[in-house]
Amino acid sequence: MDNFTLKERFVRSIKGKKVDKVPVCSVTQTGTVELMEACGAFWPQANYDAEKMATLAIASHEIAGLEAVRYPFCTTVLAETLGCSIAEGSLDVQPYETDFPCKKKEDVKKISIPEDLLESRRIETILDATDIVKERIGDDVPVVAGMIGPAATAFYVAGAKNYLMWSITATDIFQELLAIGEAVCTEYANALFEHGVDAVIVIDSEAGPDLLPPPLFEPMMVPVYRSLTDKMKGLKLLHICGDSTDVIDQMADSGFQGLSLEEKVDARYASEVIGDRACLIGNVSPASTLLTKSQENIKKEAKQCIEDGVGILAPGCGIAPRTPTDNLKAFVAARDEYYIEKGLL
Repeated sequence: MDNFTLKERFVRSIKGKKVDKVPVCSVTQTGTVELMEACGAFWPQANYDAEKMATLAIASHEIAGLEAVRYPFCTTVLAETLGCSIAEGSLDVQPYETDFPCKKKEDVKKISIPEDLLESRRIETILDATDIVKERIGDDVPVVAGMIGPAATAFYVAGAKNYLMWSITATDIFQELLAIGEAVCTEYANALFEHGVDAVIVIDSEAGPDLLPPPLFEPMMVPVYRSLTDKMKGLKLLHICGDSTDVIDQMADSGFQGLSLEEKVDARYASEVIGDRACLIGNVSPASTLLTKSQENIKKEAKQCIEDGVGILAPGCGIAPRTPTDNLKAFVAARDEYYIEKGLL
């Protein structure tokens, strides 16, 4: 069982099959300043140039040792495509929203899915980057692409205040926004799969308890997720930031094969709740641990995550841009050390 390629091990883990050791990677943001300096591809250009994006994404694997190539490095691709105004960010700041199109309910009717969605500037860049990544790394390393989900799409196009208000007082409008998000996500995700991506992770933190009241998750989000995952033609993962403890059970029934959870969620508890319904991914803190703690403490927390039952060892959210590469290497090394200490390698 020890002759798996990185891709085989990753795919088997997502599907709940036996592996010799859990994969160690990041299914969330991987760009760091040190990796930019090492490979010569820098933000903000690497968010908009396919060649630079691919180069920086591959660096997290070839230099830091993470066992997957993951991109893009922000959550604004679909938002900009649907009419949001986006600032390009800087060397260590991701692109971010500056304005949104739906100021009032009537504006939602003006939001439409572009007929040339896949030819839009941002999406075309991601698809081109995918082609470059696949050509450079071959078929033995898993490729993971991220995109925002239906709830995050609604949040971006409507703004925080409208999103929160309409989820309670104008559920028909809210559901209309979710439907737009689902349709866009479906088309975009399947284009990514057609270009060779192995897994798509849907970043939908706005559906979590930090913003959406937990009682609304099952009636509003689960049907949308089930519809989306039914249409996605490859491995499908879901990431929700914050403390998603109250909706883990529903997340596990939403059709996603892998669930990426932040460190605010107790991994052992999550593992017990999820069971064999999905692969648990996580959940070492990127900010309080990978960015700032000693390599010894990073390894300690990483090993505890494996002990607690994660199926893929990963940061609980996007890697902070100022994270030292040596800390990421220690994170990767912790996985092998765990199995050696247990007498399993």
